[in-house]
Amino acid sequence: MMGGTVISLRGATKQFGGLVAVDNVSFEVREHEVMGLIGPNGSGKSTTLNLISGALPATDGDIALKGQEITGLPARDIARKGVARTFQLVRLLPSMNVIENVMAGAVFGHRRRWGASAERHAKQVLETVGLADKAKAHTSQLTYIDTKRVELARALAGEPEVLLLDEWLAGLNPTELTEGIDLIHRLRDEGRTIILVEHVMDAIRSLCDACVVMSSGKKIAEGTTDEVLSDPEVIRAYLGDDDA
Repeated sequence: MMGGTVISLRGATKQFGGLVAVDNVSFEVREHEVMGLIGPNGSGKSTTLNLISGALPATDGDIALKGQEITGLPARDIARKGVARTFQLVRLLPSMNVIENVMAGAVFGHRRRWGASAERHAKQVLETVGLADKAKAHTSQLTYIDTKRVELARALAGEPEVLLLDEWLAGLNPTELTEGIDLIHRLRDEGRTIILVEHVMDAIRSLCDACVVMSSGKKIAEGTTDEVLSDPEVIRAYLGDDDA
């Protein structure tokens, strides 16, 4: 059951000096939808996530969360309103163990928790991502997928309504990838709205209800995953075949 619009971008634009990294991009993400943000490297996908999360201010355009303007708000305020994200490069706090990292997310997130409440909640979240047995482990002892799970747990600890996943599945082996896809399915079934920047086509086909395709900062296609992936312009953008 899709609900109303949760995130909407209207003419979102980001310039870095003379470079237009995101060029007049508009799209909407509906409640409980998994939206894929896809396209070749350097097409502006991560920058678009940064605009939504407030990590970067938009140069122009409007971004709204449930009809409420969030353009120009600091990242921490947007997180408080219920938007959490993961990063391409995992950013764990090395001085803290796994559960402390997750509790840090609970403190800064949408629903703030402290002390015993934060710890109980962090344990639940670690169970969700399959890390209950590693709560006291030091982050330096973790495998690659487990560091990614901790980062996801930290994002989830704030109980976000919207989850932004920036290539969260990148670098996983086939077994881990299957586990990762299952995990994202479960999060969606719990009622979250998810925007994911992803290159793994199996994951995109399996997870995404809809996709927005970007190329050189512009939106070149939008629609259901099947429609978009069979669009000749999208195929051309990915293959980089200018003669096609």
